[in-house]
This record gives sequence, C-alpha cells and structure tokens, in this order.
Amino acid sequence: MSQEGESPAAAPRGSARSGYTFDVKLWKITKTGRKSRPYRLRWLVAGEVKGATFATFPLAESRRAELWDAMNRRGEAFEIESGLPESEVRAAEEKARLDAAVEAALVSDPSWWDFSREFMKRRWRTAAAKTREGFADSLAAAALGMMGEGGDVPELTVVRRAIRWNIVPAHADEEPPAGLEEACAWLAGHSLPLSALKSSNVAEDVHYRFAYRLDGKLAGKETYKRRRRNFNAAMAYAIQKGYLEANPVAELERPATAQRGSIDPRILMNPVQAREFLVAVSYVGSVKRNRGRRLVAFFGCILYAAMRPAEVVALRKKDCHLPESGWGVLTLRETRPVAGKKWTDTGERHDKRGLKMRDPEADRPVPIPPELVAMLRAHLKEFGSAPDGRVFHNERGGLVGSTSYYRVWMEARLFALPPHKVDSPLAEKPYAGRAFCITQWLKAGLAVAEVARRAGTSPEVIDRHYSGLVDNSEEEDNQKIEKAMGWVAQEPDTA
Repeated sequence: MSQEGESPAAAPRGSARSGYTFDVKLWKITKTGRKSRPYRLRWLVAGEVKGATFATFPLAESRRAELWDAMNRRGEAFEIESGLPESEVRAAEEKARLDAAVEAALVSDPSWWDFSREFMKRRWRTAAAKTREGFADSLAAAALGMMGEGGDVPELTVVRRAIRWNIVPAHADEEPPAGLEEACAWLAGHSLPLSALKSSNVAEDVHYRFAYRLDGKLAGKETYKRRRRNFNAAMAYAIQKGYLEANPVAELERPATAQRGSIDPRILMNPVQAREFLVAVSYVGSVKRNRGRRLVAFFGCILYAAMRPAEVVALRKKDCHLPESGWGVLTLRETRPVAGKKWTDTGERHDKRGLKMRDPEADRPVPIPPELVAMLRAHLKEFGSAPDGRVFHNERGGLVGSTSYYRVWMEARLFALPPHKVDSPLAEKPYAGRAFCITQWLKAGLAVAEVARRAGTSPEVIDRHYSGLVDNSEEEDNQKIEKAMGWVAQEPDTA
C-alpha cells in the first residue's frame, strides 16, 4: 500500500496543544468491495488509523483534498481522538454550542402548546377531576389569545378541543383523535411562546378570552373568576420555572360579566310547588322501569336538605339516621361529581372526593324534616341500597348519572308546572331545588351561619347569593320605620 501526504518539511510546525498532533499521514483511496459505499479513505493520526467510506469516487477525492489542504496549506494540527483537523473540530464545537443555545432558548421560552401540557402534568396528581377539567377550560381559553399566524388556521371550537386533549398526561404518546390531527399539528407549530405575553396586546387578548364566550357574549362571573384564578396558578408556575418574571395579567381589571350576584328569584318554587313537583316526579317513566319513583327521595334530598346532586349520589345507608317519627340526620362524607373519564384517575365518569369546602376527612351532619325521613324510608323499603351501601342507584346497582336525573327533572316539570310556566326559568334545573331549600331556611329565621353550615358553603356565599331573596318582611319593616319616626297616627281615645 503506497503512502503519501506527509506534510513537507518546509511546512510551518508549532507545538500542538494537548490532544492534538502534527503526526499525520494520508493514504490513497482504495476500494472496499461493498456496493453501497465502495470507496475508502484512510489516514494516520499519531499512529492511529482513521477512516471513512464513500458512495462515489469524487466524494472520496473531495474529502481527501480537504484533509490534504489542512495538513499542508494551512498547517493545522489534527485531534487525536476524532482524527479531524483543528478547524473542523472547532466548527463542530461551535455548532454544538449554538444548537445547545437554541435548545436552551426553547426550554426557557416554551410555546403555549408545550407549556400548558407541562403545567397540567405538574398539577394532575394533586388535583381533583373537576379541578382538572376547570384547568383545561382555562388553558384552552387562554390558547385562543396565544395563536400565531400562517397556514390554515383551525376554528376556535376545534382549538379548544385540541388543547383539552393535548394537556391530558395520558395522551403524551398517543396520536390525536380523528378530527383533531390538523389542529394539533398547527397549534404545535404556531402557538405563541410564553414571552409573547410580555406584549400588552397579547396579554389583553388572553384576558379578554376569560370574560367572553366564543359567540362574543359575556361569560358568567364565576366562569371568569375560575379562568383567571387558574391562569394565575399557571403563571406562578411559569415564574417559578424562570419562563417569565411577572404575571402579565396581574394589573388588568376585570371586565363586566353577565351574571349578577344574587340568585335569579324566578327559578324558586314555593313550598306547594315543591310538594307537587315531587309528586310529579313519581309519574315519570313506565311502572316497569320506575325511573321517576327511584328519584323522588333523591330530589327530596335536594329540596329539603339543600344537598348538592353529587352529595346525594354518594349518600350511604349507614350515614342516614331515619327514625320512625320526628326529625332525622344525614351525615354527609363524600361527593361523586361527574367529571368525565379522561379527567379521573379511575377512568370512570364519576370522581370520588370529600365534601366541597371541607377537609378530606370532614363530614357534615344535616338535620332533615319528617317528610324527607319518610321519603328515604319508603325508598329503601322499595329499592334497597346498592351493593356498596349507597342509597340511590340505577337498575343495575350503579351510580345515578347526571344525565339520568336531569332528564327526569325536566320531564317532571311538564307534569308539575302549568303550561305558561314550562318555558319560564322556574325550577329550570336540579340546582334550583337547593336554592329553594336555602331560601326557605332563611325565611324561617335561621342564622346565616347555620344555613351555611347545613348547606356546606360559606356565610359570604349565602349573604351574596340568597339573602336578597328574602323580602317577605318588607311591609313589616316599613311599619317599624313608621312607628320609629312617629308617622303612625294615634288611635283616638274612646274611653
């Protein structure tokens, strides 16, 4: 094998730095016998053989010329480990540095698409299913203000669905479902980076999305508050990770929202209507399926104990004190809210949580009137309890679904209400029964704190949403004012 290519003696030589050498010999190109890369180039660097193969002879010859120029024309030292000229080693190091800088920049300024998924992965383990769903709605609303430009921009409704799918940790290694593939691909490439929130225009647009629906109408006050609260949590995480220095919407004022503070009085039944409604529930469905009769006591718990539907679903027989006469007590310990399979850890539609606004192990005793005691005793006698002890269950012993009891409620309205009231807000949904009970407790003279304790909420909520509905004492209060002011005419002395 012939050798050539040692640097001429006249070529300038200095002392090579550690790891480099001028002891380089370049060999001629040979053939390997392989079909794919049949040409081989080899060279010696400090006695170590280095080599490369090529698909064509011109490619091999071009590479040999590059190495020859580095040895003889530029007088470069070669790195012993890689066998490459110093200039090429430095170029590779610079490229690696730039690539690392680009990667670091991406990490320190992720897109909203990537950040929302990262944030939800952090919060998923400690959040309840309904809380996860609330975060999903908030992040999806913000995503509408974090959309870039270019390409075929997807519809806003599809964007919301794509974000809600993307942030579920279990979907990280899955392909998007049918109908979301293009939207997910577009958002992955066109979502604005977090740094875009430093622009006042972008921050204001994101803030606008919290208070308005997709049709441009105002969202409810509670919707806005939940979205902004969840976005603030996401921004706190971004600041902690070093993505941002401050919350970009912290100084923005809340816009007008659609919902008033007080409950709409038009939804409230009176006591007679409540009794008639429960009778109407018993007529819903065929006698064979018992759809309505299974839910008479269910709705009774809402109307006479102010229980939330999720609390009624979770009520167990062992937590019910139902004497033959007089008042009883329901000790509430957990809720079974409907959140959807993708938000729960079990893959079931219902989550299993402690009581709302209570410590996980806390309970809430609620006194119940004899009428409700009788309903529950009759229900247990006719239908029994579920295998796990729950009072209310469907025909198969499973959990009572929100769709099932909502349908029965709506059908019962047709029986219980006169035709001109069917299209009114009166008793428009099951939660109206809880409002009825709370207002009746207030009218009965119970202290706000006691009403809040029984209903499982705060006195502030009772005062803000319900106290204004108790106005039956207005005439009596007016008379007291007249008497205090001396405006009441003195009755003549007939003695």
